[in-house]
Order: sequence, then C-alpha cells, then structure tokens
Amino acid sequence: MESSRIVLYIELSLLLLGSSMTLVTLPLAAQTSSPSIPTIEPTQPAALKQLNQGLVWIEQGKLPEAIAAFRNAIQLNPQLAPAHYNLGLALRQVGQVRESEQAFYQATQTDPSFALAFANLGAARLELENLIQARADLLRAIELDPNLGVAHYNLGLVLSRRGELEPAIREFKRATQLSRNAPEPAYHLGLTYLQQGKIEQARKALQRAIQINPQYSEAHYSLGSIWFNQGEFEAALDAFRQAATANSNYANAYYAAGLVFLRQNRFSDAEQMLQYARDLYKAQGNWQWVTKAEQGLAAARNSIPQELR
Repeated sequence: MESSRIVLYIELSLLLLGSSMTLVTLPLAAQTSSPSIPTIEPTQPAALKQLNQGLVWIEQGKLPEAIAAFRNAIQLNPQLAPAHYNLGLALRQVGQVRESEQAFYQATQTDPSFALAFANLGAARLELENLIQARADLLRAIELDPNLGVAHYNLGLVLSRRGELEPAIREFKRATQLSRNAPEPAYHLGLTYLQQGKIEQARKALQRAIQINPQYSEAHYSLGSIWFNQGEFEAALDAFRQAATANSNYANAYYAAGLVFLRQNRFSDAEQMLQYARDLYKAQGNWQWVTKAEQGLAAARNSIPQELR
C-alpha cells in the first residue's frame, strides 16, 4: 500500500536515540578513579553538582534548565564526558540535532572509550544524512562494546538507508537479541523484509514488535498493509483500528481504514474515515496526503447512492 512508504521516515526520527538510550552519569568515586576522567580539580566538584542538577531537571521534564546546567558543568570542567553526552541527549530532545551531534562528538573526544556516546553520535549523523561517518561511528561503538544493542540497531538503520539490506537484517537481528524489550529493531527488521518482498518474515517480525509493545501504532499499521495487499480486509481493518487506538493522531491509520471500506463498498464508512484522515493531514501540514485523502473521499461520495446522501 502506497501510504506505507512514509512510515519509515516517521519512525526513524523516533528511534535515533531509542528507548534504550538513558541519561548517563557516574558516581564521584568512579569518576576520580577512571583513567579517562581527570583527577579532581578545584572546579570538578562544582561541575559534578551542575551535572547532577541537570539530571534532576531532566527527570522533571525541564529541558532548557537541564541544557543550561550541562553547559555550566562543561564550562567548569570541559573534560567531564557525561556532561557532554547528556547535553547531546537533551539537545536532541528539543530538536537541535546539529548541536547534539557536536555534544556527542565532544563526549567521544573526552572519553574515547565511551561506546554509548559513539552510538548516539552515529545516530545524530544518520539523521543529518552523513551516512558514511555514521557507519564509522557505529562500528566504533560496536568495537568498544559488541553487546550494545542500540549500536547494532542504529547501524541497521544506516545500512538500510544505504540499500545494504542483508547486512541491515543481520544488525537488526542482533539488536533484537541484545535488546529484547525494545520493539523497534523487530519493527525495522519487518520493514526491511518488506523491501525484499519476504512477506511472511516481515509479518512475523512486525508481530514480534507488537508483542513487545502492543501500543506500537506503526507496527500495527505496517502489519495492516500486509493484510491489505493480500486481500485480507477484515484483518487489515483490525490492524488499522489498533494503530488508531494506539495513536489517535495517526492519520495514515484512518486513511488506510478508508481504503479498506472502499474495497468493501462501505462507502459511508469510507467517507467518514477519509474525511477524518484529511483533516488530520491538514493539521499536520502534510499536503501531499491531503490531496490523496480528498481523492479517496471523492470516490466514496460518488459511490454513495443519491437517496442515501
């Protein structure tokens, strides 16, 4: 189904840092003993205080305050790698991808053994379309920590974007083994199988993602697209309903349900779904799909008998 094409791009932005990305700090004792962290200097206790305050702000959802605290920590101690790293995470959360890339880069320069920083640096560079450097960063993360599931996952995304589907599948499979509670690797494994036309493998991978997270709207939607293309319209409709239930603003789910109703000659239901999808697309500024929804809406209205309008 044509609307399935936009799912990858929607999901990609959600998982560059991933649900397994956590804010990282180290206890004071560990920092003073680590060979990659300088010994305590007069500014270091104050820097650690700012770092920990930033983490408190993060827990409270106060991102601007957290960003300011992490920057204060870096100013007090530029060698404090967790401050750079957490600044990168916070900047990414507010959509400042270029700035987050720079922060992750500084974390890797300050601590060249910081595997998670390399993983996030690769993710940021992936989002900035620097696929060659992203691949190098993620391979470095895996070299430092072969069991870092999110690095394998992000490498899979890079390889998939480069059209290297079989290597991408290997990385997604490895990520599913290492991050068993994360649904995203299974989801993207399913999408990659779809690109190869391996429908049964794709279905199983998407169902695995849904098993891990029953509220994974994109996985429900993509599974529905498989049923739709196979002519299993009731199964498709159920999957699209699940997607809309998980995310009431997921316009694709309503659009796809409208297409099912058109195929079933349920034109009044199709009109309702397609109109709702069109309004959501308008609110989201997705004008290409506004046009497609209006085309479907016109088809539904023209098919309703005059006496029922």
